Amino acid sequence: LRMLQVKLIVTGDDFGYCPRRNQGIVDCFLAGAISNVSLLVNGSAAADAAKLAQRYNIPIGLHANLSEGSPVCEELKTNSSLLNQDGFFHGKMGFRTALSKGLLNMSEVKQELKAQVELFHELTGHLPPHMDGHQHVHVLPEVRHVFAEVLEEYGIKYTRVPIEPGLHNCDWIPPSLMDFYLGVEQDSFNTVDVFTKHGIRWPDIYIGLSTMGRNMSVGSIRSAIDSAVLQLTARAPHSGAATIELMVHPGYPSVPPVGGCGEGPDDFSQSWERLHELQTLIKPELQSHYKSRNIQLCSFKDL
Repeated sequence: LRMLQVKLIVTGDDFGYCPRRNQGIVDCFLAGAISNVSLLVNGSAAADAAKLAQRYNIPIGLHANLSEGSPVCEELKTNSSLLNQDGFFHGKMGFRTALSKGLLNMSEVKQELKAQVELFHELTGHLPPHMDGHQHVHVLPEVRHVFAEVLEEYGIKYTRVPIEPGLHNCDWIPPSLMDFYLGVEQDSFNTVDVFTKHGIRWPDIYIGLSTMGRNMSVGSIRSAIDSAVLQLTARAPHSGAATIELMVHPGYPSVPPVGGCGEGPDDFSQSWERLHELQTLIKPELQSHYKSRNIQLCSFKDL
């Protein structure tokens, strides 16, 4: 069996969240540890992030955000179903609750997604080659249809479908978080047909839930990649090439009140876990593991 040629897209999410996140992501890119970034256009340091991407030639896509902070569409900033009583997005779980109660207006969801694509274009000078959802909102019921329509309208080819092989065997993930992940997985299964129908593509395999924050180690990334490669080899032994996306969140911890998407930085952003991801990703033994497995780092525009 000849060795599968694997293209690995290592995406640093939440670029633009705060200056310290931007700095960490750039340091990771320059160290060869990530190969792609996803921009939060409503992040407090989004304009700075876009400049950094241009300066260092970092491949950049859009991290569509409907759950944290403020909308970018002017009309939706004051009176919209996407906002809670404090005038911000409903939050990671709040968005899901409002959606399940039928309280979200899908035409406003579409309006905001399009406004974010337009702002991305304005900041970077090009359309995003890939677009996914902050806190995985893009695979939720109803939202998935609108999201797919927006991608098709703008000719954005690639997205992310967070179905992670081996997730069920990760006994280190606390039950409450595992419940959330399994929900994301189920929503993702239900999204595949929708995205396919709209001609949208995504890498063969996704990794990132089992390796987030404190759970990231050289070992956890290695075993996630190895089980992905095994699965790919079993699935298509003769295809020769396969793609994996590894979602990561490196950065230096945010220091309030700087950062966030309108409300200041959240707990995860202020925690040591960001720095832990950064320090893990730049370890030379990870790079040498990629080489030993015939894995080449790339971005969506290289596919």
